Amino acid sequence: MKRDLKDCTFIIPIRVESEDRMRNVVTVLCYLISNFDTNIIVKEVDETSIFKSHIEEQIKEFCSDISCLKYIFEKSSDPIFLREKILNEMLSLTTTKVVVNYDCDVIFLPEVYKESYRRIIENESDVVYPYGEGPWQYRVHATDELVSTFLNEEFNLNILKNSSWVDNAGHGWVQFFNRYVYIEGGMENENFKGSAPDDYERHHRFTTLGYKVDRIDEYIFHLEHSRGMNSYPNSMTQHPYWEHNWNLWQFLEKCDKEQLIDYYSNQEYLKKYL
Repeated sequence: MKRDLKDCTFIIPIRVESEDRMRNVVTVLCYLISNFDTNIIVKEVDETSIFKSHIEEQIKEFCSDISCLKYIFEKSSDPIFLREKILNEMLSLTTTKVVVNYDCDVIFLPEVYKESYRRIIENESDVVYPYGEGPWQYRVHATDELVSTFLNEEFNLNILKNSSWVDNAGHGWVQFFNRYVYIEGGMENENFKGSAPDDYERHHRFTTLGYKVDRIDEYIFHLEHSRGMNSYPNSMTQHPYWEHNWNLWQFLEKCDKEQLIDYYSNQEYLKKYL
């Protein structure tokens, strides 16, 4: 039986640069659609739509009903994947109380999705990180065979666990937000250009602004994938905005609550949405 996450929207930005990334998108969307009564927005920004040509049909073959999924394509030849801007554009389309900033390569226990959702619905939390900080990441060496077994054996996460190794988890991948708080707190900072320390800044900002930011000490399963210029750690040497992004984070990291409020109240990008 699907778990009730009706007042929730997962916003998932994608660019499918490799076969393993495509496999991950299929796996994650099949998992979400099969396990939860919820809403999902996927926005693909690229030169051509890999989702329409290769992904959608695979999901339809596995999931009989994908009506919960809204897909948007934006044609772009920009080699920089502007994740922050894309997330904000999707956030502006949502109406549910809970919005989940969601990476296309991760999953975790169904009960943790439900608990994260509950905490925000019942106003216990403003932001929830659904995994622990520290050695709470299973990095999964995914293959076509492994993923096929996982999908066809009722999403038994032990199948993934048995082909993984433990690594540290920080502040990226997934955050459950109260939608009002997400917007009031400045949304995603579009001054970061693509792959950046935005994960650190987001956590620092919502904590410093005084919102109730919580964590659930459970494991997150990260399906490994090829890494180009838009993925860490390659972005440190290949991304043209890395130095700009890092300098921005170093500035914002030193800001206290009043300084952050002043900074975000003067951001031009927010005027598009507020």
